[in-house]
Amino acid sequence: MNRETHRGFKFDWVIIILFLLLVTFGWLNIMSASHVGEIQSYFDMNQLYGKHLVFLGLTFVLIILILSIEAKFYERFASIIYIVAMLSLVGLFIFGKDVNGARSWYGIGSMTIQPSEFAKFATALAVAKYMSDLQTDMNALKDQLRAVAIIVLPAILILLQNDAGSTLVYASFFFVFYREGLQQIYLAIALSAIILAVLALKFGILITAIVAAVSIFGIYFFRRKKRASVIQSVIILLICISFSSGVKLFYDHVLKPHQQNRISLWLRLEKDPTKLERMKKEEAYNLIQSEKAISSGGFSGKGFLEGTRTTGKFVPEQHTDYIFSTVGEEWGFLGTTFVVILFVALIIRILFLAESQKSQFSRVYGYAVASILFIHFTINIGMVMGLIPTVGIPLPFFSYGGSGLWGFTILLFIFVKLDSNKINEW
Repeated sequence: MNRETHRGFKFDWVIIILFLLLVTFGWLNIMSASHVGEIQSYFDMNQLYGKHLVFLGLTFVLIILILSIEAKFYERFASIIYIVAMLSLVGLFIFGKDVNGARSWYGIGSMTIQPSEFAKFATALAVAKYMSDLQTDMNALKDQLRAVAIIVLPAILILLQNDAGSTLVYASFFFVFYREGLQQIYLAIALSAIILAVLALKFGILITAIVAAVSIFGIYFFRRKKRASVIQSVIILLICISFSSGVKLFYDHVLKPHQQNRISLWLRLEKDPTKLERMKKEEAYNLIQSEKAISSGGFSGKGFLEGTRTTGKFVPEQHTDYIFSTVGEEWGFLGTTFVVILFVALIIRILFLAESQKSQFSRVYGYAVASILFIHFTINIGMVMGLIPTVGIPLPFFSYGGSGLWGFTILLFIFVKLDSNKINEW
């Protein structure tokens, strides 16, 4: 028996236990959010929770398969897995099925498969493979551009399918790049771009330009080489003004009305009370009902299957993107805190193990897993609570759906397998 086989069962049980807690608690909340009438059987295939239980059963088969494959397989075939995932995204434009205005699914009989959920782990593998190459230097511009191209390709393909929520997830890879040596200036630029975009939409180009000018020339006066930096400061200011103008044009002429309205509600841009009331009944309806459901749960919640807004189906899509509102109503502050702790503990554990990896491939992949889960977790809960604009993005291991559950499971358990093999990476 070789060492790989001998260590085959020495997996990180902290991650496995956290995973089991999340999928179990998630299924209970899917049952609450989706059941119609009295619950006659947990295996009722006419109910969504019954179907999701089948998804869970297949998930454990998938886990066994992932953990039984040699760890080196994932590194060796990372490029091929990525290419197959990209082809599956391209195929949607020809064979895809439209669901809620997005062409993101393949129809297989009565089932649908969403390849964008699987493209995440494929992209994580491809990024890890590229960045662990001895020839890759993240301080070199050409290597930075190649790394960015790996994540931009699936992001663009998914965006063209009218799935902006899944596209946002690919921004998480910049955390990985930063860990592997990307200069801090890029993070500063990204943060500045977000601030400028919000200022431009909220206060207009003129106020944004004034704020940018004060900030830039304030920094200029604290620099030693003022002659060398004054021209740079002027150029940076012009770039900031151009970017702010571009954001405003993009908002006014590129975004669709429902996307504009979601941002408008978030930033409180709309002043017309008539239009604002209409927007609240349409674009903000889900959010308002979600907030009411969460607030009604109080400290300890109304109890399992006792949420009046949940059982009354007040919150649309509550079993998918808005599943966290079920937790808030039926389990209260205690339940939502428990869920947050589980996710935070899982992400921290992955980061801790990623730092202990002997190979760069495993470390980069671990950081990619943690970053993807962090973005999903943060955006979903922030959306449900009204802290960020409404974006269609599921809560990992919680939201209903086979594609999402399997995609996140593959993403996580490939890392579990890589971690179990780290003693052989010396």
